[in-house]
Amino acid sequence: MPTIRINGADHAVDAPQDKPLLWVLRDDLRLTGTKYGCGRALCGACTVHVDGQPARACVLPCGTLGEREVTTVEAIGGSEIGRRVQQAWAEMNVPQCGYCQSGQVMAAAALLERIPHPTDRDIDQAMSGNLCRCGMYTRIRAAIHRVAEGL
Repeated sequence: MPTIRINGADHAVDAPQDKPLLWVLRDDLRLTGTKYGCGRALCGACTVHVDGQPARACVLPCGTLGEREVTTVEAIGGSEIGRRVQQAWAEMNVPQCGYCQSGQVMAAAALLERIPHPTDRDIDQAMSGNLCRCGMYTRIRAAIHRVAEGL
């Protein structure tokens, strides 16, 4: 039974090595903030952090994690940047339907950890793999800039 580290805690998971992390999170650990979107790593709804880097949980086999740390949207507010991203999202009324927002928040937090003062181009590149059917891209960019102003 493999052990995986999620949000700072070790979890023994009785799952096949090739089971996607998304389903381990949602079905086995009941962490439902990470969403299923496409199942092919194309939409970004399932974005989590693996050792601080954005990763698509829908195609990441749980058996490949080893000792790496996984952070989900349930815990991103525990970091200063994650908390600020969540706050900016609320202040700027970014979510409409909200379905993609956990992945959007995770991608934005990873960007701001890597580049504290991103340009529009940096934002567009970092967020390009996260789709929003409601078209909130300008609000997402504005919220990222708001966080960057405070860093």
